[in-house]
Amino acid sequence: MEVSFAKEVEALRLGRGQTFHGEGILAITKALLQSGVAYVGGYQGAPVSHLLDVMVQAEPYLKEIGVHVEACANEASAAAMLGASIHYPVRGAVTWKSIVGTNVAADALSNLSSPGVTGGALIVVGEDYGEGASVIQERTHAYALKSTMLMLDPRPDLANMVRVVEEGFALSEASNMPAILELRIRACHMRGQFQCKDNVPPGISTRAPLAEPAPFDYARLAHPPVTFGHEKLKVEQRIPAARRYIVEHRLNEVFAAPLDVGLVVQGGLWNAVVRTLQQLGLADAFGGTALPILALNVTFPIVPEEVSAFAAGKRALLVIEEGQPEYIEREILAALHRLDVQTPIHGKDLLPATGEYTVEAMTAGLCAFVERYLPQVSTAEARAFLDANAARRAAVAQALGAPVPARPPGFCIGCPERPVFAALTLAQQEIGRVHVAADIGCHALATFEPFSSGHSILGYGMSLASSAGVGPLMQRRVLSIMGDGGFWHNGLLTGVQSALFNGDDSVLLVMKNGYTSATGTQDIISTPDEEAKARAPDKQQSLVDRNTTIESTLRGLGVQWLRTVHTYRVAEMKKTLEEAFTTDFPGLKVIIAEGECQLERQRRVRPWIASLLKAGKRVVRVKYGVDEDVCTGDHACIRLSGCPTLTLKDNPDPLKVDPVATVIDGCVGCGLCGENAHAATLCPSFYRGEVVRNPSWHERVVAAMRRPLLRWLHA
Repeated sequence: MEVSFAKEVEALRLGRGQTFHGEGILAITKALLQSGVAYVGGYQGAPVSHLLDVMVQAEPYLKEIGVHVEACANEASAAAMLGASIHYPVRGAVTWKSIVGTNVAADALSNLSSPGVTGGALIVVGEDYGEGASVIQERTHAYALKSTMLMLDPRPDLANMVRVVEEGFALSEASNMPAILELRIRACHMRGQFQCKDNVPPGISTRAPLAEPAPFDYARLAHPPVTFGHEKLKVEQRIPAARRYIVEHRLNEVFAAPLDVGLVVQGGLWNAVVRTLQQLGLADAFGGTALPILALNVTFPIVPEEVSAFAAGKRALLVIEEGQPEYIEREILAALHRLDVQTPIHGKDLLPATGEYTVEAMTAGLCAFVERYLPQVSTAEARAFLDANAARRAAVAQALGAPVPARPPGFCIGCPERPVFAALTLAQQEIGRVHVAADIGCHALATFEPFSSGHSILGYGMSLASSAGVGPLMQRRVLSIMGDGGFWHNGLLTGVQSALFNGDDSVLLVMKNGYTSATGTQDIISTPDEEAKARAPDKQQSLVDRNTTIESTLRGLGVQWLRTVHTYRVAEMKKTLEEAFTTDFPGLKVIIAEGECQLERQRRVRPWIASLLKAGKRVVRVKYGVDEDVCTGDHACIRLSGCPTLTLKDNPDPLKVDPVATVIDGCVGCGLCGENAHAATLCPSFYRGEVVRNPSWHERVVAAMRRPLLRWLHA
């Protein structure tokens, strides 16, 4: 792994009496070790990638205390790791991005939850939900309900988050239920501090392994007929045990206040709720509120007696629950109804039914609640806040006279995947438009302009499988695109194996950039080794050709039509795509698009260049540019490339009004613009330049002779 977490790894060693400073997700990582975790696994994904990244780099220290770390192939394999806690009193933690990762892990989670666990089992999920999300808008809460797993949603305060992790393991053991700990993006990346405890070496560990396996116990299997008994255990024993522990250890927090109406809040929404109350003058900047609040650090199971005690003496409660369906609100309504508590309950009738609960989104609902039950409290300032936001948006729209153009995300500068979509654009001019089954990963950015390529995204590594239905219905072959991360995650079995078994006549394009790049460039089985990187620190187009794991796997599985093409060879890639769509070969055709992730290349090359410069050695940097006198101004190069450094500037010719193309300083010299110009026969306005630092003596002499001649020519 190229990104260094050396400082974070050192923070894991902190002990009693020391103070941890850092991000929320790293505090969770430290809390796992303080809780005596014996094994950790997972699959990377924002916003919880750092947890596994840091654990992997901290492996030498973790070996000292006997903790095993596993970077899993996907979320299902991570969830299956927790099977160690079914029979044995060992604590385990796994992590992934939700809801997509929880969907992948669902089968294993169901089979884990049925027999239950002996040792504490904690699943740390990044609840990537709302306006800033990168996935579908669904909630993890449904999995806790359907499989009867604990759902923890800690109030975003580092000390409280650490406490919930430690208590979460104990709660899991007390109830025999696996626990899901959900963390929103803001909670993961908020910064703060807490007082550390010593890390607890697990009693059963890699340093103190078990001598014998547990005795056979059929009741510990997720298999009929014992699964029928498991269902009764969940309701009759596990949930009551969990509720007792929640109450006895005060996992949920009550913040008392003088007013006679209250709020029931998901713990993770606490900070936004307090900020919203500030708009109404009902809270201060330090979290003190005038409204009583029940903060649910555990959102499943709800403790009916706890909610009824909070509702006692109050004229109304407002349940603040992000997303839909409103699981918590419904459970509270049912619980209070059974206990014959008549306190009016509000929630989605006043608050937005869907979407992320930002301060602005909650303000209108809280205003309506306050105006109904607290007429003595003025909502004028909060209403003015909402009106001012609406007025600003209207003023901007009026000033512009048109909607602000969308600025969609795009590939990184020098990304090796951009040339592939340029080649695909050119190939479709010859063979016609094709159905493109897209996938999760960096290459999904091609769904935006200028490529606008992709008809569906059905899951990580699922593109080839998703083309199985549409392929036989099309006159032209369909194209499936997946990255090497998606290939190993799910694509090999669900896509390639199925396509070969069924004899599908389709085309698969695998982006082989050497890493699971979209999740932070973590290593995978086909990542080039450190020795290969050291041998060729400046090699741009292909480092991963030193590792043919994907090719050998495909051949071993039975793929007969297989081509590997460097991504920057646009003309060759275009020709290969055309061949794949027109060949008489009837089976699966696979193209490996090979080119190292540019971010990883820069992390490797920059220190190497810095060392050369420090030693006074000659260094050449390639830079591309556009001759403004030759540029025709049709901008086809920009539409074909989409590179952020290839942009426009005013035409220097006063007789021409169309702007000309230009290459700005961010250019990394990948050469795509020249390749595109050659492959698409564009105007010959691109030039290649070399910036030489620490030039040789004869280069200095030649440069000195050129300068007067160039000045004379310019004059």
